[in-house]
Amino acid sequence: MPLIEVSNVVKEYRRNGIGQQGSTVRAVDGVSLNIAAGETLGLVGESGSGKSTLGRLILRLLEPDGGSVRFDGRDVLTASAKEMRRLRRDMQIVFQDPYGSLDPRFTVEQIIAEPMVIHRIGTRQERRATVRELISAVGMDESALGRFPHEFSGGQRQRIGIARALALRPRFVVADEPVSALDVSVGAQIVNLLAQLRRDYGLTYLFISHSMPVVRYLATRIAVMYRGKILEIGDTEELTTHPQNPYTRKLLAATPEIA
Repeated sequence: MPLIEVSNVVKEYRRNGIGQQGSTVRAVDGVSLNIAAGETLGLVGESGSGKSTLGRLILRLLEPDGGSVRFDGRDVLTASAKEMRRLRRDMQIVFQDPYGSLDPRFTVEQIIAEPMVIHRIGTRQERRATVRELISAVGMDESALGRFPHEFSGGQRQRIGIARALALRPRFVVADEPVSALDVSVGAQIVNLLAQLRRDYGLTYLFISHSMPVVRYLATRIAVMYRGKILEIGDTEELTTHPQNPYTRKLLAATPEIA
């Protein structure tokens, strides 16, 4: 059984432009896909394709207008508040913006520990030990724990955000454009870090990006999204060497590979 099962998910938004009152646009239009435990599914498409919306629908950070999402057989979309609280421990997100996703009032230690505090996990000493483990796992020194987000570069902030996402020991992580705000060399380091963490922590990823080379490097399978629909999905090697859809071929063209 797949870890994540998405079936015919729909998300509509109402248009508010002149002459458009009452009409809707489907940001996600009947998407179905599965993600196996331990794999990285790369979701690639241009801005406005609906890929980030789909990631949030899977986590129920947005409510869909139709369809179903299951996590390890459990229905995410009909789960009660109590059930969702348990599911949140297994399903986390790494946000695109490393500048806006960290509370500037908190130290790094407080930021990483916050999910454990909210979910009442561990004693203070146990939480501190987990924080130290995670800051090391993302390649930063323990001396960072007493500092504040504004003291770090974008790449370092993204590492902190990743550590926070892992604080609850999730099984599934949505990485929503985690390197798009970073320069190429720093982004490559973050992608390599995510790959290492997947191995070390047994993670399953939905990795969202507009960059086919980045997705190709990290993903075991790739889904190509355009205007709310999945155009093509398949094993990374097969899809990137024998693409069936013209849009997939466009995404593959003339972009240097990540190293």
